[in-house]
Amino acid sequence: MRILVISQYFWPETFRINEVVQSLCSLGHEVEVLTGQPNYPDGVVQPGYAAFSMGTQVHEGLVIHRVPLVPRGRGSALRLVFNYLSFIVSASLFGPWLLRGRRCDVILVFGLSPILQVIPAIWLARIKGAKLVTWAQDLWPESLSATGFVTNRKILSTVAAVVRWIYRNNDLVLVQSRAFVEPVVRMAGGTPVLYHPNPGELAFSTPDNHNASPLTLESGFNVVFAGNLGTVQALDTILAAAYLLRHEMDVRFVLVGSGSRVPWLQQEILRLGLENVRMLGRFPPADMPGILAQASAVLVSLVKDPIISQTVPSKVQAYLAAGKPIIASLDGEGARIVVEAGAGVACPAENAQALADAVLQLRNALPQERQKMAQRGFTYYERHFEPNMLSKRLAQILSEVAVRVPTIDKNSKNH
Repeated sequence: MRILVISQYFWPETFRINEVVQSLCSLGHEVEVLTGQPNYPDGVVQPGYAAFSMGTQVHEGLVIHRVPLVPRGRGSALRLVFNYLSFIVSASLFGPWLLRGRRCDVILVFGLSPILQVIPAIWLARIKGAKLVTWAQDLWPESLSATGFVTNRKILSTVAAVVRWIYRNNDLVLVQSRAFVEPVVRMAGGTPVLYHPNPGELAFSTPDNHNASPLTLESGFNVVFAGNLGTVQALDTILAAAYLLRHEMDVRFVLVGSGSRVPWLQQEILRLGLENVRMLGRFPPADMPGILAQASAVLVSLVKDPIISQTVPSKVQAYLAAGKPIIASLDGEGARIVVEAGAGVACPAENAQALADAVLQLRNALPQERQKMAQRGFTYYERHFEPNMLSKRLAQILSEVAVRVPTIDKNSKNH
């Protein structure tokens, strides 16, 4: 099967789609990627690339087509809008040229925000006569209002109309959370909607990575938060809980990652005198198993919002695979998975006292009980999120879509 993957973000940027593509290739499928110039997360184009260039490169046998875009920059909402729009325009204008003479059976869009990046995929699917599948990672336009990026009702209504058009021009929409199914079905018309979770990271399937680490955590009860340090991660709640636990000398919060709120975090840690918080910076995915292996417990947190609560943070899969007790300071799907797996404790989003209590609950638990949580979490991971298993399932889904006979009236499809 010939698969074209469209994603604004791809290697050397570190996103889950990189490993999904790798897995599809390992299954014997012919995969090519259409993407932009790498500039995430620092906002500047990485060395060896140019923002306004286009071309094709081969990385470890994978053909990658890159179109021009405006780099994200740092902290400017307007610059971010130009970044998104430039990829949509460039992929629509230059994508057909870069892909001239190349055939594909199905196009898979890795639908990170904004979902508008599906627009060039719709155009390319028509040119190539290919089927189109979007793997939605966020709810639109709900995520715009939830993050506060857009509050104008007329703009949100316009975006909703565009999203409906996008979904209805797909042959299948995949969603990363069970909670996404109902709202996407309401907008998708006759386009089928199917739950397909994000897989865990391949690094956790390599035993050697669990022992290799670029750093050694200090002794004590280390609660490790790994991933994006941004606006929806409720970082103020983490610092508030750390303040409540400042006299528990063996408890430490360890933040591993980068993001837009790093400067604020650094200032607040100094202002509050939080000697029990460590910021270690960002590390490549291959280093994370070795870092998480040293954690006493791992922490996932999100802001309190009905839309955000429907998302499953990708770190949940990584934490389950790491085999460590999980503290879920969030509402909704992510918390449900942790509780259902028996992999740790959950507490309400943005409740610093409840988070502090959850940390103490795990710190005071018998080591055997924490180990049972860790083992239950890993077992749940292997059943639901193991990457090789999910890659085979995804390949089967794409294969079935590729051979599906199109109907005259797309709105007559069943969900």
